[in-house]
Amino acid sequence: MTLEEVVGSGSTDKMEPVGGALEELLVAARQQDALTVGVYESAKLLNVDPDSVLVCVLAADEEDEGDVALQIHFTLLQAFCCDNDIDILRLRGVRRLAQLLVDASTSGSEPRDLHCILVTNPQVQPLQCPALQDVSSFCQESRCRNQWVPRVYLKDG
Repeated sequence: MTLEEVVGSGSTDKMEPVGGALEELLVAARQQDALTVGVYESAKLLNVDPDSVLVCVLAADEEDEGDVALQIHFTLLQAFCCDNDIDILRLRGVRRLAQLLVDASTSGSEPRDLHCILVTNPQVQPLQCPALQDVSSFCQESRCRNQWVPRVYLKDG
């Protein structure tokens, strides 16, 4: 049992608005080419330029909870993000995430690894999205309640 499980997953009254804000943020970041998708790709970027990362989203559904290798990756990514003051969220709703981020034109190709997504702040033009403030505020409020990695649930839409 982890500390997060003992303390609880936090209040559910803020969960739905934050889920909507996260969806808005991910779509805006995708449109502005400010997303890094995949565990390996994210680890490479965090190693090279952690200051460019605004938010780290670790996505896994119930069927992924038994994947020990994925959980080890998540633990390492969480520790790195906490050490570098990067907002981090655990996400349930990988199917909805795929609906938001995967192009219909790439549907025949190999599925993308959506388990880790980084929202970055491009050097040329800073990310413009009002939902970023909502997500950051939620993460900050969660940390004040000693919930370092808050959970967000996306509903299939």
